[in-house]
Amino acid sequence: MMKSLVNFLFEVGMLKKTPRSGYQFLGSGKESVAEHSFRTAIIGYVLSLQEPGADSMKILLMCLFHDLHEARTGDHNYVNKRYVFVDENKATRDLAGDLPFGKTLHSLAKEFLDHRSVEARISRDADQLDLILALKEQLDLGNAYARDWLHYALQRLRTEGAKKLAQEIMETDSAEWWFEKNTEWWVNGPENAGEVEK
Repeated sequence: MMKSLVNFLFEVGMLKKTPRSGYQFLGSGKESVAEHSFRTAIIGYVLSLQEPGADSMKILLMCLFHDLHEARTGDHNYVNKRYVFVDENKATRDLAGDLPFGKTLHSLAKEFLDHRSVEARISRDADQLDLILALKEQLDLGNAYARDWLHYALQRLRTEGAKKLAQEIMETDSAEWWFEKNTEWWVNGPENAGEVEK
């Protein structure tokens, strides 16, 4: 059993090396599947707190596990999926194999794909919100194609919490959290920022 766990952890590491392929078509930006899954899990947790009765732990795990199969299949974007069928269910079942939590992993991945439960809908919205955040960052940096992609990504959202969050994302400059354009810090530096006000 320990050997299966170690092999699984090595396999999960492959997601750090697996690029999200849509950026090839967008023309700017890049990230790995692991980077995407990390922020998706954070978003899922945030959304779970806005949905009474939602199982936060289940959502966190679903968001973390939703793209595990891509360690074996690679990431296929919307253009690829016109021509290539990926058996996500088989890949997930095979990678879960002999793991002590394999049935849970496979069940959560299947529930994510079925998107019937509130947890699955929230997790799928978290997946889209990570894309929306990335596209907004690219739009703010001047990629005009990101606006078209955002149009469709926003329409995929299902929960009210996700729609409200997306609206705020669209109204917020992606650099606002760190840039704070109206402060004296950027003019006078951190040592002298308070002197102008004195």
